[in-house]
Amino acid sequence: MLYPRVSLYALMLAAAGIPLYIHLPRFAAVNLGLGLGVIGTVLLVIRLVDLVQDPLIGWSIDRWPGGQLFFAAAAALGLAVGFPVLFNLPESASVSVLVVTLILLFSAYSLGTILLYGRSATLAKKADAKELMVLAAYREGGQLAGVVIAAAAPALFVALGAGAQGYPAFGLFLGCLAVCTLILTVPMWRRAPITGQGLSFAGLGQAGALRLLALALVNSLPVAITSTLFLFFVEDRLQLPGKAGPLLILFFLSAGVSVPFWARLSNRIGPKQTLIIAMPLSIAGFIGAAMLSVGNLGGFAVICIASGAALGADMVVLPAMFSVALTRAGLNASAAFGIWSFAGKLGLALAAFFTLPLLERSGFVPGQSNSAQALETLNLAYAVLPCILKIGAFGMVLTLPTEVSAK
Repeated sequence: MLYPRVSLYALMLAAAGIPLYIHLPRFAAVNLGLGLGVIGTVLLVIRLVDLVQDPLIGWSIDRWPGGQLFFAAAAALGLAVGFPVLFNLPESASVSVLVVTLILLFSAYSLGTILLYGRSATLAKKADAKELMVLAAYREGGQLAGVVIAAAAPALFVALGAGAQGYPAFGLFLGCLAVCTLILTVPMWRRAPITGQGLSFAGLGQAGALRLLALALVNSLPVAITSTLFLFFVEDRLQLPGKAGPLLILFFLSAGVSVPFWARLSNRIGPKQTLIIAMPLSIAGFIGAAMLSVGNLGGFAVICIASGAALGADMVVLPAMFSVALTRAGLNASAAFGIWSFAGKLGLALAAFFTLPLLERSGFVPGQSNSAQALETLNLAYAVLPCILKIGAFGMVLTLPTEVSAK
């Protein structure tokens, strides 16, 4: 039952990540009446907190290795409290109340994520490269299941009669999910922790981990931008009302189905070669999205399938490469994954901080009739800019040494 429990904890975290990274911009704009520029600034402030917090969380987990259960419980309970509060905020709520609530949620999410990834060697049945890839497949499979659940839940609650776009009921659901997950996963956090040497930039550099951190940051930017703008692109650019939820589910289902394939392929030919095969799918998806006509549901569905499959490779291969590099070098993983977590969330902050004010300056207003210029700006921000960034990430993969491998 070890790996299924890993999948369940990952499911909880992923279900929490979807509202924070995809639903939050539209919820804050439509339900709370905040401007896109304000939302982008708020998300950047949260990321500035993460700048200090995420490495400190990783250091704390390594400093007190026997506190795994405490850290896991703190993460789950933070989510259990934060989501019902967030999605029940009235329109009159002040920005400061929103910021405090988001700091609680992002802190709990960071703690759970860093703990789960940083304890890869502990949670794997054997601390070798092949078993770490198997663990990664279970973990990312659980994450993708959580994403599908979270993507479908608001629309389901609306269909059942919930008000306010289903968000208050969604918040209560996420709180209950966090509590149930904590109860069911207690045994896995009682395993004896496997720890390593203290972390240093020199050690990370010698292990090849710094190159992977740089790749993680650049590679996170395209998905960060599309995550932030996905609902706007579907509802306003493609003018497909009510289709964002099903398309999001299709995207993550494709990612989930692809995870076992990418894991097996990586164990056979190596992670670098696997990414070289997968990344062009994502690039092709961005090119296709930029060329879509209004109302082209079928075309965007195909793009969701292709880009979802490419995301599956990113999710399972890159963290496993990082874990293998740390394990081989005998380095503490949690502190390193604190930096890894920050790199990914910095990408999300930069995406929100630059794209949302850009859209606001172009005159774009979510859910309203927009000018051709505003919609073209949305198209460039959602498809063209991420395509350029993904090509840059692909170039970085090509320069990786072949020995950076999980074989």
